[in-house]
Parts: sequence; C-alpha cells; structure tokens
Amino acid sequence: MEYFSIAAWSGALLIFAMRVLNMTLDTLRVLFVMRGRKTTAWGLGFVESVIYILVFNSVLTNLENPIYIAAYAGGFATGNVIGIWIEEWLAIGYLRLQAISSKRGAELAERLRAEGFAVTEVSARGKDGMVSLLNVAVLRKRVSLAEKIIQEVDEDAFITTEEMRAIRRGFWRA
Repeated sequence: MEYFSIAAWSGALLIFAMRVLNMTLDTLRVLFVMRGRKTTAWGLGFVESVIYILVFNSVLTNLENPIYIAAYAGGFATGNVIGIWIEEWLAIGYLRLQAISSKRGAELAERLRAEGFAVTEVSARGKDGMVSLLNVAVLRKRVSLAEKIIQEVDEDAFITTEEMRAIRRGFWRA
C-alpha cells in the first residue's frame, strides 16, 4: 500500500475516528467506575475492548505506514479530551462543596437551604477567629448555582469542592 494514497488516508481516518470513540468510552468508563456505576462501566468496557482490538490490529498489521501510527496516537489524545467534555456536560454525581464564611454563615446556610441544598453548619476557629464551616451536598449539575448564591451572600467566602458518593441517605435531594 502506498503511504499517502486515498486508501491509506481513508484507513487512517477510520483508525483516528475509532480511536477517538475508544478513548472517549474509556474516559467515561473510568469516571463511571469511580462513581460506582457497575453496569454502565461494564457495558462501556465491553464495547471499548472490541473497538480497541480491531483498531490495534489495523495498526499492527500496517506498522510501516506512519500515518496509521499518527492517526492512532491522535485519536488517543483527542478521545481523552472529548471524553472529559462529555463527562462535564453530563455532570453525573455529587460534590461536597465546603464554604467557610467569617461573617455571614447563618444567612448563607439559609439561602442555600431555600434553594434545596443539603447544608450542615459547623462552628470552627479560623486564623482570625470564629467562622462558619458549611458542608453542602451538591448535584454536579447545580454547582454553579451554589457558587453563585455563596458569592452573592458573602463574596469573601472560601469555597472548595471534592467528589463524593452517598453511602447512606440522609437529607439528600436527587
């Protein structure tokens, strides 16, 4: 096969597209594994493995063609990014948002509760004295709303987030 023929470029384009799909599914599968979604992770893993075997075989049988190798590598890198974009768009799961307010903790907690957020208030001592530490269970799709409310009530609040999974339900609006 000539390296730069239409057939070679068509094959490279197919390898690129299939590798993008493969890595997009891989990225999503890992995120579903981290969130404990076993059935979804299994299905994605199965499809991902079939695609990987077919694409890898195409590259291995044509190692002398540099555009196949480039298409494989480019599809790998692109698929990772697309997988992350899709995961951000889906926004599956929950985050624990923590807000520290030195002045307006009670008001902040009430505003967040009024919007349906589960808020736990804790009095804590900070560098400059007493503060309110608010732990908020947030659907990832609603993080921007929670952040907006916090900024409106206390623009000096310190905000962090981290991934979380529910083990036992308490007040938790799904």
